Amino acid sequence: MGTHTTKKDGAWLQTVKPQPGLYLVATPIGNLRDMTLRALDTLAGVDMIACEDTRVSGKLLAAYDIDRPLLPYNDHNAARQRGKILEMIASGKSVALISDAGMPLVSDPGYKLVRDCLDLGLYITSLPGANAPLTALQLSGLPTDKFCFLGFLPTKEKARRDILQEWKGVKATLVIFESAPRLEETLADIEIVLGDRDVTVLRELTKMFEEIRRGKASLLLAHYRENGQPKGEIVLAIAPPPEMIFSDDELSNKLKAALETMGTKEA
Repeated sequence: MGTHTTKKDGAWLQTVKPQPGLYLVATPIGNLRDMTLRALDTLAGVDMIACEDTRVSGKLLAAYDIDRPLLPYNDHNAARQRGKILEMIASGKSVALISDAGMPLVSDPGYKLVRDCLDLGLYITSLPGANAPLTALQLSGLPTDKFCFLGFLPTKEKARRDILQEWKGVKATLVIFESAPRLEETLADIEIVLGDRDVTVLRELTKMFEEIRRGKASLLLAHYRENGQPKGEIVLAIAPPPEMIFSDDELSNKLKAALETMGTKEA
């Protein structure tokens, strides 16, 4: 495996011919300087780069002077392309999988490709990096010890509320992706289904106009109704359900009510 180093933008980069296998490579979520040196090394050296949209990835790679063959791999063609990628790796080729932004497989296709590589005993590794859900969680000001990432909620109101209802009692911060046009609807549904919890709206993460706005769901909803729809990509972080804290009198009343309707053991 040949290796040599070159100096670019003040950093030493290695041009390495990766061993045959699948490389899951994180790409920036907004700021181009968030690409890791290892990711650049690998993308410049693999035989093929599988990506969601060749136009988007082509522009990204051009920014780093990387020119490698691109293969579209998305929700529409994954079943067809998966076998092609597996054959390439089995025949001794190296393939990188990237998404339009962030870590591949996070709200993107790819887990079946990973599963098949593992089942076939093919080499696979991850090159971690920029990640919108974790970046949002860090900046949210909400508990980080337990969290659940729900991706994009359904576009239909009933389906969206049903999903929120499923997660209502989970004692963890909920992180979701949302589009700017649906932000008001989703904040309204959060207030209706989950109650008026603390919510953080994170917009344009790592970009020039990054914005973090935190408050009760009702206050955030009022803000956007008054000021209009924001622009850019949005992540929402929703606080866990509040702890139920009762006074001595409240506890006594609840116990009395339970004893009146149930047996002593049940109460």
